[in-house]
Amino acid sequence: MMRMSQQKMAEVIGVTYQQAHKYGRGINRISAGRLYEITKLLSVPVSYFFGGLEESKEQVVLPRQRVCLELARNFSNIDN
Repeated sequence: MMRMSQQKMAEVIGVTYQQAHKYGRGINRISAGRLYEITKLLSVPVSYFFGGLEESKEQVVLPRQRVCLELARNFSNIDN
């Protein structure tokens, strides 16, 4: 929207192009401090990045969902 390249944004916020690219693709998380720097660069409030998110209501986990979550957790713990 600002016609700024990822390279230029990376320079302004003090990270490498590769890191900015990972932020943009959602590969790496952005720290609160870095997010604050980005909001200043873009002249937007921090809430801009959280638009559309609502407070979640208490969610009931069904037995099948619990099994799937446990399976995913156990699978991610396998080293090789």
